Amino acid sequence: MNFITSCYIFIIGTVLGSFYGVVGSRLPKKESLLHPGSHCEFCNHSLKWYELIPIFSYLFQLGKCRKCHKSLPLIYLTTELFCGILFVLSYLQFGFSPSFFISCILSSLVVIIFVSDMLYMIILDSPLIISSGMIIITLLITKGISQASIAIMSGIGSFLTILLIGKLGNILFKKESLGGGDIKLSFVIGLSLGYKMAMFSFVFATFLALPYAIVCLFLKEGHEVPFGPFLVSAMWIVFFFFEKFVLIWNYFFYI
Repeated sequence: MNFITSCYIFIIGTVLGSFYGVVGSRLPKKESLLHPGSHCEFCNHSLKWYELIPIFSYLFQLGKCRKCHKSLPLIYLTTELFCGILFVLSYLQFGFSPSFFISCILSSLVVIIFVSDMLYMIILDSPLIISSGMIIITLLITKGISQASIAIMSGIGSFLTILLIGKLGNILFKKESLGGGDIKLSFVIGLSLGYKMAMFSFVFATFLALPYAIVCLFLKEGHEVPFGPFLVSAMWIVFFFFEKFVLIWNYFFYI
């Protein structure tokens, strides 16, 4: 039963992942999500329904457009596959519970931010607002107004803390140290993890970003590193293994 359910959830995740790829690639360029419809970026060939089946269409076409035969960006395949995997992992970890739905919301945000921040160095406001609203509604329905209020206050506290750190960083380094999108994202992180673990996830994110930053410096490709993907990755990992990270926190700060 778990296997069949996992397959359904994986399919839903891949379909949504395909849409999230469009969101992450179009909205930063202020393009409509509806017009034009799905098409080849090279020859503008309008894609038929059988060219839009997540994962399978890309594989059957060998990653190329059927009309101009140019290679399609690998990001289409990776967003579909990645989102499907994250959804299934969320189900296997949490079952059908409030945590599962929140994990799927966070998984969706992970995919969108990976696309938009890696390609355009932009974290979009609309996914942050929608994600926050959906998490708050989930908490209100399942946990009640008291727990939802605590989560909102944690989000506000995380936002103000990271805003202050960003301002101090700007003064110290005499340039923007944290992007506005990263600061806004801190609200979602605090909302979903609580203030304490949100701060933990920010520290964790810096360690995740460190190897990438070192490689960029070594290759002399510039010093600007998109921090958003590492922030959402740390957020998702901490949420997924929440109790284990709480134990780690308590070990270092309460012994």
